[in-house]
Amino acid sequence: MNNNLWNEGKVTGTQCVRDNSRSGSTISWGDALQPGRQRHRQGPRREDVRLHRPRPHWGFKVDKAQTGLPIRVGDRKPVRTSWEFSVSSHPGTRNVAYDLWLHAKNTADRQDRPSDEIMIWLNRQGGAGPLGTKYGSVSLGGAMGDIYEGDIGWKVHPFVRRSNTSRATLDLDDFTRALVRRNLLGNDTYVSGIEAGTEVFKGTGRLDTKAYSADIG
Repeated sequence: MNNNLWNEGKVTGTQCVRDNSRSGSTISWGDALQPGRQRHRQGPRREDVRLHRPRPHWGFKVDKAQTGLPIRVGDRKPVRTSWEFSVSSHPGTRNVAYDLWLHAKNTADRQDRPSDEIMIWLNRQGGAGPLGTKYGSVSLGGAMGDIYEGDIGWKVHPFVRRSNTSRATLDLDDFTRALVRRNLLGNDTYVSGIEAGTEVFKGTGRLDTKAYSADIG
């Protein structure tokens, strides 16, 4: 479990992350955020995220032998994942999403800046919205969604479902293929990290994952 913080110095408060159980390739975890004083009063923007992705992080920060990563986008290797979760009944402004990290080489390490980031939003509350501008629409994973494009020093490609869900079974390769078809991603890019969790932009946030798994190949 990697508690991947983003701009944590801009906010105060407390957080509890729980590693609940593991069975084979399936894990269960939870996290809760209780905010302190806000240092930013603007609307939800990614640069003001108070808690960035307490989530399992596979890939370029973990031993390759344990994960099967990196994988070349053009190799079309399936990445099958399932996720069942619940969110607090009175959440703040937040999302629940997959986050894929991609690099231009197959030897990425902690210090390497990604070339691309693919987000797959399954659930959003409190008016949360993705980075970037809308590029188009697509049907993937049994649901309609919108593709956005942004840049924060690397390309960000959010897929945002039009209706919330708390359960998903996906092949993440479908999402990289969709970007390649639109000339938004190159075949010689490498998926080097896979995360799943929440971003809390404002207010409180609790996410409880009943079961999560990701299997490559």
